[in-house]
Amino acid sequence: MKLFYAFTAFLLLSVTTAFAQNSVSGTVKDDAGLPLAGVNIVEKGTNNGTSTNFDGNYEISVADNATLVFSYVGFATTEVNVGGQSTINVTLAEGMQLEEFIVVGSRTAPRSNADTPLPVDVIGAKELTSTGQMTFDKALQYRIPSFNTVQTPVNDATSLLDPYEIRNMGPSRTLILINGKRKNLSALLYTQTSPGRGETGADISAIPTDAIKRVEILRDGASAQYGSDAIAGVMNIILKDSPNVGSATIRTGITSEGDGEMFGVAVNNGTSIGEDKGFVNYTVDLSKVNIANRPGTVDAAGEFGDFFDPDAAELLTLSDVEEFLSRRPDAGNINGSPETAAAKFSVNFGYDLSENTELYGNAAYVYKSVNSFANYRTPYWRTLDENTGFPYLADFFPGNNPNNRNGYDGYLPTFEGLLSDYNATIGFKSTINDWNIDASFTTGGNTQTYKVNNTHNRNFVYSPSTWVDTNGNGSIDDGEVTEGSQLYRENSQQSFDPGGTAFSHNVGNIDISRILSDKVSIGVGAEFRTETFEVIEGELASYDGGGADSFAGASPQNSGKFNRYNIGGYFSLDYDVSDEFLLSGTIRTENYSDFGNAFVYKFSSRYKVSDAFTLRGSLSSGFRAPTLHQIFTQKAQYSFIPGQGIQVGGLINNVSTQAKLLGIPQLDAETSQNFTIGFGGKIAGGFSYTLDYYNITVEDRIVLGAEISATGDANNPLDVLLASNNLSDVSFFSNALDTKTSGIDAVLSYQNIALGQGLLDLNLSGNYTLQNERDGAVKDIPLVANAGQSVVNDTQEALFFTSRPVTKWILGANYDINKFGISLNNTYFGKTTFQQQGMDSNIFTEFTPKIVTDLGINYNATEKLTLALNINNILDVLPEWSFKSKNAAGDAILADAAQVQNQSNLITFNQRYSQMTYDGYHFSQLGTMLNFSVNYRF
Repeated sequence: MKLFYAFTAFLLLSVTTAFAQNSVSGTVKDDAGLPLAGVNIVEKGTNNGTSTNFDGNYEISVADNATLVFSYVGFATTEVNVGGQSTINVTLAEGMQLEEFIVVGSRTAPRSNADTPLPVDVIGAKELTSTGQMTFDKALQYRIPSFNTVQTPVNDATSLLDPYEIRNMGPSRTLILINGKRKNLSALLYTQTSPGRGETGADISAIPTDAIKRVEILRDGASAQYGSDAIAGVMNIILKDSPNVGSATIRTGITSEGDGEMFGVAVNNGTSIGEDKGFVNYTVDLSKVNIANRPGTVDAAGEFGDFFDPDAAELLTLSDVEEFLSRRPDAGNINGSPETAAAKFSVNFGYDLSENTELYGNAAYVYKSVNSFANYRTPYWRTLDENTGFPYLADFFPGNNPNNRNGYDGYLPTFEGLLSDYNATIGFKSTINDWNIDASFTTGGNTQTYKVNNTHNRNFVYSPSTWVDTNGNGSIDDGEVTEGSQLYRENSQQSFDPGGTAFSHNVGNIDISRILSDKVSIGVGAEFRTETFEVIEGELASYDGGGADSFAGASPQNSGKFNRYNIGGYFSLDYDVSDEFLLSGTIRTENYSDFGNAFVYKFSSRYKVSDAFTLRGSLSSGFRAPTLHQIFTQKAQYSFIPGQGIQVGGLINNVSTQAKLLGIPQLDAETSQNFTIGFGGKIAGGFSYTLDYYNITVEDRIVLGAEISATGDANNPLDVLLASNNLSDVSFFSNALDTKTSGIDAVLSYQNIALGQGLLDLNLSGNYTLQNERDGAVKDIPLVANAGQSVVNDTQEALFFTSRPVTKWILGANYDINKFGISLNNTYFGKTTFQQQGMDSNIFTEFTPKIVTDLGINYNATEKLTLALNINNILDVLPEWSFKSKNAAGDAILADAAQVQNQSNLITFNQRYSQMTYDGYHFSQLGTMLNFSVNYRF
C-alpha cells in the first residue's frame, strides 16, 4: 500500500511543463458579458495550457509568436495570436462548432443542440463527476429523469452489471454508442425476477467517468438511423480528446453504516502527435469497493412454514428454527452491494493525414472482479435423507454431528464473477468534392466467467455409496454414517467452475453525407455486423443432477457458440424549407441471417418561431431483433418460490428439442411505432426550457415468461419434461406482448443568476409516465393456456410496467463563489408498485415516494488542485413500502395482522429482504454515502 501511495504521489507531483518567457493574462466572457469559469486555454501546438478561474480570469506564460486556443463546451472555439500582447480578453460565442458536436440522431450534416428536431440531453463531464457516484451508470441515475438503474436485491451474475433503462422500456431497447459507433452488448442475460428480467444491454458501468467528455442522450426512437435496439432512444458517449489538459483524481468513500468502503484513482491525460497534427487522450481508472450489508431479521414462523416437510423421516420443529435464528437473526444472509474491484483503460486518438482526411480511433478494456453471496443455506434448508433419516447436509461440514441438528450451522455459498469487456474502433473521415465520408471498423466483446465456493452438489457428491457398512450387518448405522461421511468429506468438492457466457461483435460502417444546397443535405450509409454468443461449459460437478447448490453450471447440451450476421442501409434527407422550418426523413432496410428483413422509417420536423419558442416532433417505426442470448440461453436456475423456499427451475430456449415438444415457436423481431411532439426555447437572461410528449407502441415484445409449473397430468409433455429433469417449473422466451408507453419529459434551466458575490444555476428536469401497460391479450401457447397458466402473470406485468417510478424529478442548484462551488440536488422518486409472486391477488405493494438529497462542495485550493466532498442521500432516506388493497377482500387481509405478516413473509423471503422485497426497489438501500476526492490538473 505504501508503494501505491508513493506511485500516486509521483503521478500528481512529477508532471512538468516547459513555459516560454512572456506572461499573458485576461478575462473570458460570454455574449452577455458574464465570466466563464473553466475555459480551456492552450498554447497551440504545445502541452502548455491553463483554465479560467471563477471570475473568468486566466494567466499563462507563452512565446511572443504563440497562438492561444480558447475552448469551452457549448461555445465556439476561438484562436488568438499573442503578437507580443500581455493582456488578451476574449468573448466566446455560444453555439458549439458543428464539426466538434456530434448530435446523436442526425445522419446528415450535424446540427447544434438548439436546432435539432429531436429531444437531446447533453451532459458534460463536470455534471457527471459532481454526483459523487462511483460509476457512470449511477451518475446518470441522478442526472437524467427518464434513466433508471438500481442494484438488484439478489445479486449472483447481476452483481456484474445492473439493469438500466430509458422510459421504462428495458435495457435492450436503448442503443449505446461510443463516439457515434455501436458498443457491444454484455454477455449477461438477466433472468432473476427483478426489473430488467429477460433483457440484456451494454455494460455502461464499465466506462471510466474520467474518460468522458460529454454524453448525448436522444430520447426518441432511432432504429431508422442506427438499426436494432434503438426503440427507446440512443446514448452517445463522447470521449475526451484534449492533447493538453489532463488530471489525476483520488477518490475515497464510505457509507454512514461504516461499510461499503471505496477507494479509487484515475488518471486522464493527453499528448499531441506531430506538429499539432493529432492527439492521443488516455484514461486509467482503478477502483475497489467493499461489500455493504443490509440484512433483515428473519421470521421463525415463516421459515418453519417454508421448510417443514411432513413426509420427512425426522420432522422439523419450530424450536429448531428458533434456536438457529436466536444465534443468527438474519439467517446468515448478506444482502446489499457486492465487493467489486475494477481496472478500466481507455484511449482516444485522431490524426490529420491531410488537410481533408483524418484518421481516428478509440479503444477500451475493462477487467472487473465481483464477490457476492447467495442466500445462506440454513440447517433446516433441505429435507432429510430417505435412506439414513439424517439431514442431507449435516455430514458436509467437519466437526458436525449428524445426530444433532443444533451442531450443524449451515453454510453461505459465494458467487465470484470475473468480467472482461473490450471495444475498439478505427476509421477515417475525409471530404472529397464536398462529400463527407466516414468509414470505420468496430470490434467489441464481453466475457463473464463465474466461481461458486463454499457450497456443494448434493446429488453429485452424496449418494448411498458414500455410506460405509463397516460392521457388515447389512444396514447403515449412525456411527457408520459418520465414518463414511468423514472418509468422503476429506475429498468432497466445495468449489465449482460453472462456466459463463461471452458475446462479441464486429461492425463495419460507411456513412456519406453532403450539403447539396443551402436548403438540402443528404446522408447515405451501410452497416455490416456479425455477432457471436457463447455459453461456456461448466465442469461436470457444477451441473450434474441439481448442479452446484445456489448456481448451477452450464451443461454440454446447453453450451456452445452461436452466431449470425446482418447488413443494413439507410438514406436520410434534410430539407430546410426556410431558416425556421426544417423537414427531415430517414428510411432503413435491414436483413438478418436468422429471421429475415426489417424496413423502418423516421420523419421529424422543427419550426423555430423565435429563439424563445421552437416546435418540434417526429414519427417513426422501429424494430429490435431478438438477441442471441434470448434465442439460445438454456439452463437450470435456483430461485426463491414464495412458501416453498429455494427451488430449481429450468429455462429452455426456443430452438431446443424441448421447445418443439411443448409447441414453443421461435422468436421474431419486435416492431414499434414512436410519436414525439414538443416545444422549447431560450429566453434572454439565461432561462431555457423544453417539454416533450412521447408515445411508444411495441408489437410482439419479447419477454422471459413466468415460471410454468406442472399441470397434474403425468402424460402431459410439460409434466414429463419437469419430472425427467427434476425441475419445479420451466420458463421460456416468447413474443408474448403488445405494449403501450407514453409520458412527458420536461427540462428547465436558469443559469448565471447573480447572487451576492457569486453565480447561481437552477435546473429542474422530470419524467412523468402517463401510460405503460399491456395492449391486448397475452399471446400464450396452447399448452400453457390450456393448463390455466400464462407466461405473463401479475408479477411479470408489474416487472414490465410498474417496477420503475411512475415519475421522477431532479431539482438542482449550483452556486459558485470565489474558490468554492456548492451543489444541492434533490431527486424525487415517485410511486412504484409491485404484484409480487406468491402474494394474494387482492392486494399489492407500493413503494412510498421519496426525495433523496445530495450535497456537493468543491474547493479550488489552487488553479490546479481541487478538493471535493460529496454527501449522497444526506438525510439517510431509505426505500419504504406498504400493502395496498384492491377490493373488500384485500381490506379484510390488511385488517388481520396475522395475514399481513404472512403476506410480508411471502414477498421478502421471511424478512430477509424486508427493506426492498425480493423483487426490487426504486433507489439505493445503502442510505447516506460520504465521498471525498482530490483532483490535480496537469
